[in-house]
Amino acid sequence: MAAEAPRKRPQGARSEAKPSEVKQMEATVELSEFEDVRYEVEAGLAWITIDRPERFNAFRARTVDELIRAFKAAWADPSVGVVALTGAGDRAFCAGGDQKQRAESGDYGPSETGLFEIEALHRLIREIPKPVIAAVNGVAVGGGHVLHVVCDLTIAADNARFGQAGPRVGSFDAGFGSAYLARILGDKRAREVWYLCRQYDAETMLRWGLVNAVVPLAELRDEVRRWADEILAKSPTALRFLKHSFNADSDSIAGIGTLAFAGLDVFVETPEAREGVEAFNEKRQPDFSKFRGS
Repeated sequence: MAAEAPRKRPQGARSEAKPSEVKQMEATVELSEFEDVRYEVEAGLAWITIDRPERFNAFRARTVDELIRAFKAAWADPSVGVVALTGAGDRAFCAGGDQKQRAESGDYGPSETGLFEIEALHRLIREIPKPVIAAVNGVAVGGGHVLHVVCDLTIAADNARFGQAGPRVGSFDAGFGSAYLARILGDKRAREVWYLCRQYDAETMLRWGLVNAVVPLAELRDEVRRWADEILAKSPTALRFLKHSFNADSDSIAGIGTLAFAGLDVFVETPEAREGVEAFNEKRQPDFSKFRGS
């Protein structure tokens, strides 16, 4: 996976501005270069939007890099108290990894470091000391489903669909996407989600406890705003400690995730994984039968 050329820092910034102003200036430059993500702040609420509606907001390596930068910007901004993650348009929150990109290049495309840093993104969403609300405005499947799972809260539109796709396309998330999901849904439900790769509507996930509220699509952004305003009225230090406390019980899953992603790096190069990707792009059912004896 090739790395992109490093970005240059504006000339003369350090001699003309205070350190805090330099950081803000550099962040503005970086955020203005986004292609796959939109970042905006409205009265204490940072909206991070995956902006690839033509691909159902599926992420490539660049998308993940930009999401990481956006979450770090929200973390560093003292005016931000709540973060909302959503997708552009009204069809998809996020459809996971871009399988068309994976079929074309064998990976998820170039990144800043040469690494596909989805695991770092999962950890960042959990570690940012501010509540993160997933505003699910359509399909949340595969890696997109994992993104909403690791958020603190999920508010879903009534058109939202949830589910996993990994075993169907030759992939898996054996870290937070499965082990932490089992903490929320219970072991049997989590196994059902992963083993069957079905899709579930928002009301079902509300009953199962994976969604906090369901509203009409047209009211989703306003509902997130209402929840954010309630949170913004609370002590930020108390919220920070509470978030870290909630996460402490499941932080050990990060180690399992590191092991799992190392295995995934090996698995995606196998004929079995390629069969899943090729079947997805050829719009046919994959044939995994020849791999059962291996």
